[in-house]
Parts: sequence; structure tokens; C-alpha cells
Amino acid sequence: MLRAIVRYGRPSLHAPAEPVGEITDEIQRLVDDMIDTMYAAPGIGLAAPQVGVALRVCVIDLSVGKRGGELITLINPEFVERDGMQLEDEGCLSLPGFTATVARPARVVVRGRDRHGAPRTVEGTGLLARALQHEIDHLDGKLFIDRLRGLKRDMIVRKVRKLERAGRW
Repeated sequence: MLRAIVRYGRPSLHAPAEPVGEITDEIQRLVDDMIDTMYAAPGIGLAAPQVGVALRVCVIDLSVGKRGGELITLINPEFVERDGMQLEDEGCLSLPGFTATVARPARVVVRGRDRHGAPRTVEGTGLLARALQHEIDHLDGKLFIDRLRGLKRDMIVRKVRKLERAGRW
């Protein structure tokens, strides 16, 4: 089932998500819905708070479903290692139409559980490192815009507020 993607400015996007305890049928449905929603958007990653669920669950597929075996599902992910630095443009399904250059680690190692509860460790560089950091930021109540400073951030916020006043956000 496709779920509505929550947009920037909604309080639920700005609060830390709760850890998942037992992996229930409800969590399995959430993961399935998140995968469907991510592919339909289309996007390369989606965190549960982006569909209005305050749980530490995220899905990532850099191929946007075009290549099998690339889907990553992480429950309760946490960073084990982060190093290096990359500067690349970044966008977000919760901030459609906006991008900005964001500094992120060039390499990360993340540990969590897969959708069946088995331990999972993912090492990523480049775009995968960026996607892992971006989605875990969502789980911590942050968006890429929160990593911006100055004029670029102010410009995006002003444009979003203008769209809100016009009823188009």
C-alpha cells in the first residue's frame, strides 16, 4: 500500500523516532508499504518518519528497484564507523523540488537488523554512505536542510513558506 509522504515542516519529521522492539506483522506491513512508496515516488531511500511512523526503520535501494538484490532494509540502525568527507547535491522526498550541497562522510559502517530480525551490517561509500546518513538523520529527527547554514537554508525555508501560504505544500 502506498503511504503519503510527510513534507518538511510537519512536527513528526523533526522528532527522534523510537526503537523497534519485536518485529511484528505490523512492522512487516510497514516495511512493505515503505518499499512500495519509495519506488513509486521514485526515490532511493525512505525512513518511517517520512510516512508518519515514528519508528527506527528505513529502506534504501540505489537502483530504485531496477536491479534485484540491492534493497537494504534496516531496523534500529546505528553508526559503527564514519570517516572521510564528500560534498554532493542532495534531495529529499519530504522536500520535493529542493536540493543543496551537503557535507557527509565518504564511508560509513552501519549496524542494525534486517526485516526478519537478523543482525545486519552495511558498509557504504559514495552514494550509499550518503543515503545511509540521510535516512538515519530522518530517524534522528533531522533533514538535509538542517545541515545547511546561511543563505541556502534561508532561501529554501522562504520558498517552502511561500508554497504553504499558497496552499501548494
